[in-house]
Order: sequence, then C-alpha cells, then structure tokens
Amino acid sequence: MDKSLPHQYVIWIGNAVKGNLGDSFRHRQPVTTLLAARLPTTIQLVLMAAVFAVLLAVPAGILCAVKRDTILDRIISIFMIFCVSSPVFLNAILLMLIFVFKLRWFPAFGTGGNFFENFYYLALPAFALSLNMVALMGRIVRDRMIGEFKSNYALALTAKGTPFRKIVMTHCLKNTLIPLITVAGVQIGAMVIGAVLVENIFALGGIGALLIEGIQASDYPVVQSIMLFLVSLFLILNLIVDLIYFFIDPRIRKAEHDKA
Repeated sequence: MDKSLPHQYVIWIGNAVKGNLGDSFRHRQPVTTLLAARLPTTIQLVLMAAVFAVLLAVPAGILCAVKRDTILDRIISIFMIFCVSSPVFLNAILLMLIFVFKLRWFPAFGTGGNFFENFYYLALPAFALSLNMVALMGRIVRDRMIGEFKSNYALALTAKGTPFRKIVMTHCLKNTLIPLITVAGVQIGAMVIGAVLVENIFALGGIGALLIEGIQASDYPVVQSIMLFLVSLFLILNLIVDLIYFFIDPRIRKAEHDKA
C-alpha cells in the first residue's frame, strides 16, 4: 500500500499473469481456489445454453424463411420478439413459476452431485439463459435465408431441378454461417454476464453468485479477478470467431493467399 497506484496496478497485473490473484477478504482463501471451485458450474451452464440456442434458433429460422409470411412464420416471429425484448431474469422467473412450481418438472435450486447430474439441474436455467440468443440468431437466420433464396445461384439451382431441401441445407445455410457465427461469438460472451443473474435466481453457486457476494461484501480481489476473467473470455471468443472465419469462408483464405 506504500506504492503509487500505477505501481500497484503493475504489480497486480504481474501477479495475475502468474496465476496469483490475491486472497479473498471474506473467504480468507486464494481467489484462484474460489474460481476453480465455482467455474465448472458456470461453464457448463453457458455451454448448455449455447447448444440450446443453436439447436432451437437455426431450425426455427429456416422454418420461418421457408414458410415466410404464413401464420407459422408470424407466430414464431412474435415469440422471438418477446424473447429478445424480455430480460434474462424475467425469463428465468417465468420459467421457474411454470416448470418448477406449477408443473414440478425441474428442481428449483442448486446443482447435482456430479457433472452428468448437473444436466438435469441446469436444463431450465440454461434454457432461460438461451432465449435471448435463440431470438436474435433465429431472426438473423430467417432474414439471411430469405435473401439467399432470392440470389442468382439459388434460382439457377432451382432451374436445374436441384431438390429444394438440398438448396436450403447445402448451399443457402452455408452462406448464412458467417453472420451467425459473429452473433454467436458475441452472444456467448454476453451469456456469461447473463449467467450472473440466472445463477442467483436458481442458487447455482457459480462465479456469478461469487461476483454478487464479492460486490456486497466489498471483496475487491474477487470482483477484480472475475471481471478480468470475463473480459479475457470475451476477447478469446472474438479471436476464436476470427479463426473460424478463415476455415469456413474460402474468400478469406483466397484473400490471405493473394496477399502472400
């Protein structure tokens, strides 16, 4: 504490690079120990939410594009607008009221005793966390697919007698992946932030709950470390998205080859 603030910051960054994030004021334990205990729950929650979002958004978007301007398209579109407009904590509370207290299909709070048992406990929280991403990705898939249906190559394939299913799944969907991956990378990062609220509503005990505890107790080492982790994760996800572009889009590979 006898050092200047810039000097203290440099010392803290140096220790963080070495994995030393300091000790928690409240728990009297190394912050790395606390994160290691809480992180698996948060990672599993976010990954399950991302899988749910992709499995729901892509088929829904394709269905809306194929059945555009029909009653089915309007119903799904209205549902997506509701999902993208409602905050994640509202989705979580509504789902808890319906599937926990009314239907009693899922447990209300806590996690399972092991990784596989957690799938049952985290299914409802992950679904609540995924709804915003489902709506956003579903709308993007719908709009992009409609545009691809009107493109010259799609019309040429139709004129040649290529089955419509093959045009949709092999050609149009592939060209929709670029914006979809961009949104998915950003949204998965946002899901980690949303997990803070979901974990507290369902009492899951991940890093979101640890962050709230740290803020309430003014536990600065914990808060700083979690924020550093969240920012680092967001940057890593964006890097992964850029690398994926290189492998799935031949135009990017060709541009890089021409530069070389």
